[in-house]
Amino acid sequence: MSDEHWYEDETGPMVRPYTVTRGRTRPSGAHAIDLMSRVTALETDAQRPDIDHARAALLAVIRRGPRPVVELAADADLPLTVLRVLLGDLAEAGLVRIDAPRRLPVSGPAADPGLLREIMERLREL
Repeated sequence: MSDEHWYEDETGPMVRPYTVTRGRTRPSGAHAIDLMSRVTALETDAQRPDIDHARAALLAVIRRGPRPVVELAADADLPLTVLRVLLGDLAEAGLVRIDAPRRLPVSGPAADPGLLREIMERLREL
């Protein structure tokens, strides 16, 4: 949300997360929202339902282009729990589509245990 922040640098959060989500800690409905789920804004011809500032601001971020949930959390500067609730609300309103993450094949170079160990070792070196 580039210029809009949910906090002040000196004073901390202006709006507590539970007020943004109306006290909910999980998205309502049957939306499985994984960290790597891809979120896409939907173009609707219907009149836009009434959504509050938090949901409208998140929708503006999503309209910049499809991206994984984890990137949206960073771009929107929101805790993941709050983001999941807001995304569930937007999906129920028909404003976004949440696609399950693509799974990698369990065979081939990506599944090589030696390669995975080497990657882990290199990451620890960092």
